[in-house]
Amino acid sequence: MKGGKIQISPVQARKRVIIVMMPSNFVMHVAGPYDVFNLADRILMGAGSSHGYDVSIVSPTRKTRGISSSGMEINCRHSFFDIKGPVDTVLVAGNDFQNMDSAEYAEFYRWLAKLEKQHTRRIGSICGGAFSLAKAGLLNGRRATTHWEMCQRLESSYPLVKVDSDAFHIQDGPIYTSGGASAGIDLALALVEQDHGKEVALAVARRLVVFLTRPGGQLQFGNLLPVFESSALAQKLRPWLNEHLHEPLDVVRLANYLSMSPRNFTRVFHKQTGLPPAKYIEKFRVESARKYLEDTDLGLEHIAEKCGLGGLVSMRRTFLRHLMTTPSNYRRTFRTSSS
Repeated sequence: MKGGKIQISPVQARKRVIIVMMPSNFVMHVAGPYDVFNLADRILMGAGSSHGYDVSIVSPTRKTRGISSSGMEINCRHSFFDIKGPVDTVLVAGNDFQNMDSAEYAEFYRWLAKLEKQHTRRIGSICGGAFSLAKAGLLNGRRATTHWEMCQRLESSYPLVKVDSDAFHIQDGPIYTSGGASAGIDLALALVEQDHGKEVALAVARRLVVFLTRPGGQLQFGNLLPVFESSALAQKLRPWLNEHLHEPLDVVRLANYLSMSPRNFTRVFHKQTGLPPAKYIEKFRVESARKYLEDTDLGLEHIAEKCGLGGLVSMRRTFLRHLMTTPSNYRRTFRTSSS
């Protein structure tokens, strides 16, 4: 910024952005990115540039009225059938999971599949929109993400997709995917920065009072382990682990508790959870430490001891490995108001 004026990266022309609003999803999936692009356009115009964005919200069927998950009615005005001419960026916001295999979406998936060949520069998704891109074949062989709660479902439904459950947003060639809810804002800010530079994107972020780059890197802070454990062995272990987490825990001790041989326990446990026992225990320790950081005033050393994470240095290293942030930063970000 020089003389109080934003420095603008040169671009060739205005960019046409289409946001597809899938039914039964958060308003934020649509409104967040929509506001980012429109605010960027106003900032650019204020700085003397007409090379901003023309943003439209469209429906994935001929029905232009949609209902959000909270019951709010949104009139898209247009369907994707109405789109004529070249489009720079298409973002699919959310997904209609109950009806995604319905015949009424067939044309929409065919349209998505053709976008890359029609030289659409960027095709992206917000939250569950990744399932639409996957169904259209756009994620085959590519890295992608979605809301952390849906990553396992995406991976099992579309095995050709390389699912990354941690990232807020991922670019793989012309395809962009983002995590849940507010991650669509992160993605839109990244696209604005890509087009017009950091100063413009930072100006948008400041107006919206959000981070341009979140603390902890581009990581979704989802649960490291399932909330509702499907593994029978893990279900039996969890109450016992909570009582003995401060103690050394190895395969022999875990197997003895379950009256199994270490070898058989390791084999069955890995098959049921997808993790070796040692990795599972480490994640369990981190999950326990997170709860103490969120809900209590216990000192970091005390938490490290209670959770079996060694000293403060060891806990810090483990948090950085799993959450890309330190225990103290995590507490500042997620501490509950009552603690």
